[in-house]
Amino acid sequence: MPKEYWKRNLTIVWMGQFLTMTAISAVTPFLPLYVKQLGAQSLEEISIFSGLAFAGPFALSLFFAPIWGSTGDKYGRKLMTLRALIGLAIAQILAGLCQNNYQLAGVRILQGALSGFLPAAMALIASNTPTEKVSYALGALQASTAAGNILGPFFGGLIADLFGIRQSFLFVGFLLLFIAAAMALFVEEKNKPDKDKNNSNTFKNIAYVFNNRFALSISIMISLSAFALSFARPVFILYVETFEIDKNYLATIGGILYSAIGLSSTFSSFYFGKVANKKGFRHILIPTSFFAGIFYLAHYFIENVYLLFFDRLAIGFCYGAISPLLFALIADSAPTEKKGGILGAATSFQILGNFFGPIISGYLIPIIGVRSPFIVVGLVFLIISLAVFNSIKN
Repeated sequence: MPKEYWKRNLTIVWMGQFLTMTAISAVTPFLPLYVKQLGAQSLEEISIFSGLAFAGPFALSLFFAPIWGSTGDKYGRKLMTLRALIGLAIAQILAGLCQNNYQLAGVRILQGALSGFLPAAMALIASNTPTEKVSYALGALQASTAAGNILGPFFGGLIADLFGIRQSFLFVGFLLLFIAAAMALFVEEKNKPDKDKNNSNTFKNIAYVFNNRFALSISIMISLSAFALSFARPVFILYVETFEIDKNYLATIGGILYSAIGLSSTFSSFYFGKVANKKGFRHILIPTSFFAGIFYLAHYFIENVYLLFFDRLAIGFCYGAISPLLFALIADSAPTEKKGGILGAATSFQILGNFFGPIISGYLIPIIGVRSPFIVVGLVFLIISLAVFNSIKN
């Protein structure tokens, strides 16, 4: 594989993923505010409908992720990447047209069946990158996700405050269509699968993960980290609302705080992706997951919004290692011809965590308040640190 090829491909997909995550994160943090706008009144209603809105995309994607992964292994990963982008765009436009929270929940569920951009992009890059560079490449993609998460909430908050949350969804939908057109023109998949020789299928890929003890343990850690992050999402903007801030700029301030994690993880993803093969995955994942837990626990006690910003910077620095390195471990252990399907199966574990996190959080918030969920998140990351200690030897 020519050296220039994988670098060029990575650069183009990096830009596409950066813009996609900027677009998606422009609306995601403000779903509870949109739920209010669509008619939810009490804290209980807002919490439950917000949980459903956050969890909706993961209800069907849990089943579709491995299917799309196997399809990509047979017919091309670029095709699946474009399909996911277009599906995501359609879902955002429909969300912007919703008139009540039941419609919003339905559209968010539909999004899960149509999208799946991140695993498709990972499979495209992982299958077209030298083995020794996969952790670096996936770290770079994680950095693009983090970078998008920096700008997205900030611009999304500004658009929501200036023009309305509904307009944010419509803007994001059309931006995603533009990104799909650009990637269709400029991304070239040279390492295409041979559909006649490829025997990858959904059930074999899922069986591979469950029958391989190492792959299963890593997949469970992926699920736990996703559960932790998604558990905090429905409560975060409500948590920010408890601070002494100008409520007229709640969306903007919440967006900045939400972006803090992305700001630091952008840099740490590149760094940890480069050093993982030299120092060992274990030596990086244990301390980063441990300190991510400690910094999330601190949310419960923090009363100053400026201190919260720096605490979230610290979380981002740690999380920049966790997700890409766990997926890199899965990708490294998977056969090339099945890489997309196995990454899709691992993504289903991530989706499982993303699905149950906001649902459980939405029902617990009225009972335990808006600060206690961060205790749960912190403890989960501490458990991941212990699991890495027991499961990963290199």
